[in-house]
Amino acid sequence: MKRSRFTEDQIIGVLKEHQAGIPTAELCRKHGISDATFYNWRSRYGGMEVSDARRLKSLEDENRRLKKLLAESMLDVATLKEALGKF
Repeated sequence: MKRSRFTEDQIIGVLKEHQAGIPTAELCRKHGISDATFYNWRSRYGGMEVSDARRLKSLEDENRRLKKLLAESMLDVATLKEALGKF
């Protein structure tokens, strides 16, 4: 996955500027982002504080790790069942 050049802190800062009344087109030009990027950020981080965004990121990382562990254990179980079935 491509890493953003903006941190969560910066993204939330841009969204707060928009809430303060700066038009979307001006914000996008000022920060060098597209309208689509701005609206994606707003849908993902809208209404969040910096601490909320950090918590979201840590939960996503934990979820990714747990999914990987589950997939590995399911693969082990399938391998063992296959090995037992052959004997």
